[in-house]
Amino acid sequence: MLRVLAVDDEAPALEELLYLLRSDPRIRSAEGATGATDALRLIGSALDAGPDDEQGVDVVFLDIHMAGLTGLDIARLLAGFARPPLIVFVTAHEGFAVQAFDLKAVDYVLKPVRRERLAEAVRRVAEMTGERGPALPEVHESAAAHIAVELGGVTRFVAVADIAYAEAQGDYARLHTDSGSHLVRVPLSTLEDRWRAHGFVRVHRSHLVALARIDELRLEAGSMTVRIGGAELPVSRRHARTLRDQLLRRGGR
Repeated sequence: MLRVLAVDDEAPALEELLYLLRSDPRIRSAEGATGATDALRLIGSALDAGPDDEQGVDVVFLDIHMAGLTGLDIARLLAGFARPPLIVFVTAHEGFAVQAFDLKAVDYVLKPVRRERLAEAVRRVAEMTGERGPALPEVHESAAAHIAVELGGVTRFVAVADIAYAEAQGDYARLHTDSGSHLVRVPLSTLEDRWRAHGFVRVHRSHLVALARIDELRLEAGSMTVRIGGAELPVSRRHARTLRDQLLRRGGR
């Protein structure tokens, strides 16, 4: 289970964040620091103790605007360590997201912090550390049937059933629905594992499609494509047989 350090120089915000973190069953311990000096001292002690020590820190939930060193400054300092803890930024300011992800942040959570949004950040950290501890039932259900996307600082939950296909864009994926598209910081391989039970299949290294949304399968000059609405997507040779088999099984139901 995860060992967490939360850093915020505003006591009420820190107490609320710690309360939410401690209520998540995937978290073993959650300690607080009211500024950069305390945070760096605690992290330094944790790194000296070693990764398996009870006082270790797996992830830091870090405010950005603080007196003295900012959260971004702390993250830059931690990047110089051999085995730094993971970073999740928790801030009221959406304008630093690009800098945060350049610093390899796992997530960027906007204040006021919602329990469901924080649970998604914890899930991402747990995936990266290999911790698969128990999740709250309502969070697990939401994560299975929906995916969180952020638009203009507002978190929305898009139903997986509304997604026609997903397209890889580096470490991100663009989700295509009938009403538009959304960019999420989740690799396509992760979505493939998570959505297999929802009828999604990989057709190409860059595309994951919903079988139920395929309108047409074409084979021309030895190349296979699928049409989903107005989009025509290539099917790689390594995925062609699996796609055909799944479409045949689906058609036989």
